[in-house]
Amino acid sequence: MPMTRLVEFLRSNGVPHQVIPHPLAFTATSVAGAAHIPGREMAKTVVVDLDGQHVLAVVPAHRKVDLERLRLATDSYYADLAEEWEFIRDFPDCEPGAMPPFGNLFGLDVYVEPHLAEDTEIAFNAGNHTEVVRMAYKDFERLTQPQLVAM
Repeated sequence: MPMTRLVEFLRSNGVPHQVIPHPLAFTATSVAGAAHIPGREMAKTVVVDLDGQHVLAVVPAHRKVDLERLRLATDSYYADLAEEWEFIRDFPDCEPGAMPPFGNLFGLDVYVEPHLAEDTEIAFNAGNHTEVVRMAYKDFERLTQPQLVAM
């Protein structure tokens, strides 16, 4: 079952979306393959520590977050990948590593790699390792108000 908070949020905002079940998969590229989603549409959500604050960095499945580019773009002193134990309590209804890119649901800023914004649709983990949510990128952008950062 997809993350209840996310589904309720999408429904309450009248956002058309599709929940796509897939075989158990843990990496963003394997999730894309299992769900038959083009890799350029599949978003990987990464929790980053920017100057002591957690933020979500969202990149295409096949890409890694360039921490230095993110640090420079945000005028931060340091940027590092957050350790799972540091943030797991911030995502109470998500399986570890399956957080959706809706930082607004968790009080976190969202930074999106511009390549994801070029596609009409975006897909991402639904809070677990067996379902993906697919929706229009413009709806994602309207709801999360991410900052575009080349990373």
